[in-house]
Amino acid sequence: MRQYVQVPTVEQENTYDYNPAWEPSPFMRLGVCCCCSALRPRYKRLVDNIFPEDPKDGLVKADMEKLTFYAVSAPEKLDRIGAYLAERLSRDVVRHRYGYVLIAMEALDQLLMACHSQSIKPFVESFLQMVAKLLESGEPKLQVLGTNSFVKFANIEEDTPSYHRRYDFFVSRFSAMCHSCHSDPETRTEIRIAGIRGIQGVVRKTVNDELRATIWEPQHMDKIVPSLLFNMQKIEDLDSRIGPPSSPTGGEKEENPALLAENCFRELLGRATYGNMNNAVRPVFAHLDHHRLWDPNEFAVSCFKIIMYSIQAQYSHHVIQETLGHLDARKRDSPRVRAGIIQVLLEAVAIAAKGSIGPTVLEVFNTLLKHLRLSVDFELGERRSSTGSASFSTSSKESDERIVQNAIIQTIGFFGSNLPDYQRSEIMMFVMGKVPVFGTSSHSLDTSHLGDLGTRRIQIMLLRSLLMVTSGYNAKTIAAALPAPFLDPLLSPSLMEDSELRQLVLEILHNLIDRHDNRAKLRGIRIIPDVSDLKIKRDKISRQDVSFMKKHGQQLYRHIYLGCKEEDNVQKNFELLYTSLALITIELANEEVVIDLIRLAIALQDIIIINEDNLPMFNRCGVMALVAAYLNFLSQMIAVPAFCQHVSKVIETRTVEAPYFLPENIFKDKRILPKSLEKHEKNLFFLTNKIAESLGGSGYSVERLSVPYVPQVTDEDRLSRRKSVVDTVSIQVDILPGNNTEDKVNNTEEITFEALKKAIDNTGLEEQEKEKRRLVIEKFQKAPFEEIAAQCETKANFLHDRLAQILELTIRLTVQSQLLVDDETTSYLQHSVVIVTAATYHPDQTRVNSISRTRCHLSF
Repeated sequence: MRQYVQVPTVEQENTYDYNPAWEPSPFMRLGVCCCCSALRPRYKRLVDNIFPEDPKDGLVKADMEKLTFYAVSAPEKLDRIGAYLAERLSRDVVRHRYGYVLIAMEALDQLLMACHSQSIKPFVESFLQMVAKLLESGEPKLQVLGTNSFVKFANIEEDTPSYHRRYDFFVSRFSAMCHSCHSDPETRTEIRIAGIRGIQGVVRKTVNDELRATIWEPQHMDKIVPSLLFNMQKIEDLDSRIGPPSSPTGGEKEENPALLAENCFRELLGRATYGNMNNAVRPVFAHLDHHRLWDPNEFAVSCFKIIMYSIQAQYSHHVIQETLGHLDARKRDSPRVRAGIIQVLLEAVAIAAKGSIGPTVLEVFNTLLKHLRLSVDFELGERRSSTGSASFSTSSKESDERIVQNAIIQTIGFFGSNLPDYQRSEIMMFVMGKVPVFGTSSHSLDTSHLGDLGTRRIQIMLLRSLLMVTSGYNAKTIAAALPAPFLDPLLSPSLMEDSELRQLVLEILHNLIDRHDNRAKLRGIRIIPDVSDLKIKRDKISRQDVSFMKKHGQQLYRHIYLGCKEEDNVQKNFELLYTSLALITIELANEEVVIDLIRLAIALQDIIIINEDNLPMFNRCGVMALVAAYLNFLSQMIAVPAFCQHVSKVIETRTVEAPYFLPENIFKDKRILPKSLEKHEKNLFFLTNKIAESLGGSGYSVERLSVPYVPQVTDEDRLSRRKSVVDTVSIQVDILPGNNTEDKVNNTEEITFEALKKAIDNTGLEEQEKEKRRLVIEKFQKAPFEEIAAQCETKANFLHDRLAQILELTIRLTVQSQLLVDDETTSYLQHSVVIVTAATYHPDQTRVNSISRTRCHLSF
């Protein structure tokens, strides 16, 4: 058993009396201090422990591991840990204790990487406050430190987005760092690199979240994009940066601000979507305008190549639309600025045309054609204002406008040539519809105020662009490449008295007719000894092509015929006409077309022998050389020995007696022209009877060779400024006294239908009638009803116009005669009005329009 000892009772002392002379022992004082330290929160003690006494020792790793374990175990304490670290860091920044600042940021980075819970959101706010504190400081090292921490934070993928968090301050601050002007070059480069990396971090942190799209707002893009472009201007080798994104090494990427900015710019554009593409592109135009980078425009071109390669293909039309809008906004600027913008547009559409450009095609052409007209207007205005003064500045402005026009032509042509074939045919029709034609107002490109010179300039430039559009176009059938709505307006400029226009039309025809790339082999007009050496490619003529030649062959022959008769023809015109005949032979010639081509060649020879048009001697010899070169080519293509023998014999004779009838002699620099062609023998010419005899023996139907070729008459003569060769109206008005009327009328030669009929060879007329009946029957059997109706309507309108002219003239003469009558002295006056409509004879159509001779006797 336990034994208890009784304690004696002692009188209670005054326990609460204070003795001021009493001092605690040293051991007691130590215990009190330990007790106060233990009362501090644990997270503060853990945070304090990571800071060593000497900042040079760096972060205390053991204590940092404890802090990290505590933060992971108690995530609700993360916000307090962050707030306390922010407090210490702010105090250290103010006291310039940068060693402890580095330790604090290192601890924050480790905590961010280790903690991925919902409670990290408040901790992030403290973290961003500390980063902002560093960026606001004037020390470059602290700015770089804050940027590095922010980049690490940007690479962390958060589970749920924080919609209330904004990065406006960081966008502004990083953009300002991109424009650093520090005196030390190395420090300046370091700050700019930090600014670019910070912008890259902001982009990565924000663009992936669709609900937090504040980074794409204009106020942010207006800071980000110019900052990147400002650093991209330092790129030395532009050509190495215009393609798709490259993969530079890590060291090069970190040390080169221009390269880093370019990669950030590519990344930004690659993340742009449909709704914010325009906000990302517009600051580019503002930067180029502000820094005047359109002239020269190398940097602008490289920027837009980067843009077009970086964005998604389906958004390319946004960039093109913005470029067109900017071109409209700067239409009053200097020509070189506009040329720089158009050059950028050319590079953009060259890349976009390979993909999808949506509904922008016609908008591009409309805008470019509008600026083409404006450029011509500006050029002519400068020329008119400088009339009478030799001003160097004015001539410089005109040459600058030519640069703009050439840039527009290249853009139109290059854009069209890169489109798919189904779109290219529509663009060909669209551009052709814009070509102004004299005498018509159907074209939508207003050139009325430009005058003849301005209209001609527009015609030439549009045909040049059309030439580029048709380059490389390969249709399966000629009817698809040359539909009637396109062929008719295309051939209209070939009637103009302008050799350059005719050359462009022929070159466009070559692009569309040549489907086997034979033009290079036919280049230059010459006598080819052996055509087989050219290795010409050709296919069998399709049924569609045969039908096309039946409908439009006479139209092509007519324009070649009239083109050879132009007085301003030069060597290039004859070469292109020769190539046209050769390509028609290769691509479209069956037996019937071969006969027509021979008739055309003989007709060209006849107009030179007769020389009704009084052509210059060079033109006459040039046409004879053209006929010789073409018949030599044709005879070898159809491979009829007798025909080849006749052609070769004529060429050999010409070589000896008339070398100026051969292309090798007439188209050289030092040529010798004859004084006259009247005394030449028949053996120098190609004879129809010899050709008919040689072809008839090979199975060709040569009946039509005896019918001379005469071109058709169409409404195109009315649209040109050429006097029609056959479609003329002769009006003879006689106002005579009564006694002499009969004598004067008797002196008028009667030209009737019978007189003309007698003048025509009966054999030829029968052949014409037979051919006419065959063509009419075939036409009504195979041609569509709409085509027959349209042709009948055209003929009816033509006859109605002629009848209206006759009636109008008759009424006008009646009124004039009434005014001359004197009621008091003259009781009778006879007026004889004779109206003669000249005959229009078409051997191809075997038709002679009746000649109307109307005599109106008006008695008063």
